[in-house]
Amino acid sequence: MKKLSQLLTSIKPLQVVGDTDIDITDVINDSRKAQEGVLFVAVKGVAVDSHRFIDAVVAAGARAVVCEDMPQTLSDAVTYIQVENSVVALAHLADEWFDHPSKTLRLVGVTGTNGKTTTATLLYEMTRLMGHKAGLLSTVKNIIDTVEQTAVQTTPDHLSLNRLLHEMVQAGCEYAFMEVSSHACVQRRIEGINFAGGIFTNLTRDHLDFHKTVDNYIAAKKMFFDQLPAGAFALVNADDKVGEVMLQNTRANKYRYSLRSMADFKGRIVESRLDGTSLELNGNQVEVLFTGRFNAYNLLSVYGASLLLGFDPEQVLVKMSLLEPVAGRFQTLRSPRGYTAIVDYAHTPDALVNVLDTIREVVGKTGNIITVCGCGGDRDAGKRPIMAHEAAVRSDRIVLTSDNPRSEDPDAILREMETGLPEDAVSRTLTITDRRQAIRTACQLAQQGDVVLIAGKGHEDYQEIQGVKHHFDDREQVLEVFAGETH
Repeated sequence: MKKLSQLLTSIKPLQVVGDTDIDITDVINDSRKAQEGVLFVAVKGVAVDSHRFIDAVVAAGARAVVCEDMPQTLSDAVTYIQVENSVVALAHLADEWFDHPSKTLRLVGVTGTNGKTTTATLLYEMTRLMGHKAGLLSTVKNIIDTVEQTAVQTTPDHLSLNRLLHEMVQAGCEYAFMEVSSHACVQRRIEGINFAGGIFTNLTRDHLDFHKTVDNYIAAKKMFFDQLPAGAFALVNADDKVGEVMLQNTRANKYRYSLRSMADFKGRIVESRLDGTSLELNGNQVEVLFTGRFNAYNLLSVYGASLLLGFDPEQVLVKMSLLEPVAGRFQTLRSPRGYTAIVDYAHTPDALVNVLDTIREVVGKTGNIITVCGCGGDRDAGKRPIMAHEAAVRSDRIVLTSDNPRSEDPDAILREMETGLPEDAVSRTLTITDRRQAIRTACQLAQQGDVVLIAGKGHEDYQEIQGVKHHFDDREQVLEVFAGETH
C-alpha cells in the first residue's frame, strides 16, 4: 500500500482533480482486476481503449484513475489524474510501485532478430556459474534465481515486467538478463527501466506484419540503444551492417564484437563439429558445446558482456566450456540408426540459412541434409516462399509441413511456400501437412551419416490451430521415432 501522492512524484500530470493523500492498494491497467482501493491507468491500446471502462472500475471501488481524456462525469470519491501519455505514465507508476527494481539489479537487455534467447539465457547461466544470483526474462521462460515461470510475452507489459524484476530483487538476485523485442520498443514497454547494458545480435527480415518496413524494424531496435543511460554499455555485432546504426545516438559506452575484423572482443572458429566447436576468444582457445557460426557470435557476445560486467576474464573462459545449448536451439539428437536429428527454432530465412550452412560445413558431402520446415500463420507472409527457397538450395531433400497455422489454412500457407521452390527442387520436395507425419517421413528417409533438420518451432511444445493450442513437441516426436527404431 502506498500514498497516491508518493506515486504521483514519478509522473508529470496535466491536472489532478481530487485528494492525493489517499492509500492505494494496487496499480492496474486491466479493468477486470478492479477492486477497492486501486489506481487504474486507462490506456489507448491498439485494439481497445480502456478509457471506456473508467466508470466500471470506479463502480468496483477504484480510488484513483490516470487517463488522457477526463470522463464527462467525475465521482467525488475518486481522484482523477490527467496525463499527456498514459502508457508512459503507467511505466513510471509501475517502477515507483515496485520500488525501482531495475535500479537495484544490474540489468542487461538483448535485442536483435536471432540469438536473443540464447544470448540472454547463456548470460544468466554464466552469472550463476560465477557464483551470483540472477534472473532471466526470455521467450522460453522466466527465471527468478532458480524458480522457473512460463513466459507469456518476449518482453512483458510494464506492470508484469516490474513485478518480475521486483521478485528478483526480493530473491536476492544481483543481475538480470532479458530479451527486448522490437514490439516492446515501439509500445514503450521498456520505458522507465534502467539498463546496465544492451546487446545487439543481428538484424534480418522478421515481424514485417507489424513493422511494415525493414527501416521501421531497424528504428524500433535502435530505440532501445537510444535510451541506454550514460555509464551503461552498448555491445553490438560489428559484422552486421546495422550494428553501427545502433550506436549512432546512444549515450552508453560503445563496444563491438566480431568474427571478421578487429573489435573489442574478437573471435575465431578453429574447428567446428556437430557436437561442439573449438573457439578462439581474444586470442584464448576454448572448447564449447555449441556448433555453428551463429552460435560463435552468441558466445562472443556472452564473453564480451561478461567482461563488461566485471567478471574475471580467466574465470569467464573456464565457464564458457561449461555452458550448454538452450532447449530447441540447435539441439542435437542421435538416432540408433546412425543419423543425426537437429531441432532448431529457425523461423526466419536468415536463421534457416545459418543453421543449414552450419550443418553443411560439418557434414560436407558425406551425408545428406533432409530439412523439415513450415511457416506460421497470421505472420509475415512474404517470407514463406523465401523460407522454402533457402531450405531447397541448401538441402538434399525437403519436407514442407505445417508450423503454427493459427487462424489460417495450413494448406494455403504451404502452397505459398511452394512458389519459392527452384525448378530442380520440386522432385526432391514432399509436402506433408501433418507435422507428426512429416517428421516421421524425414527420419525414415535418413541413412547413416545424414542429418535431419526440424526447423521452426524449437522449444515450443504446442501447435496453434484455429485459436486452440494442441500439445506438440518436435523433440518428443523425434524421440518417439528413435524408440521405434530400437525394436
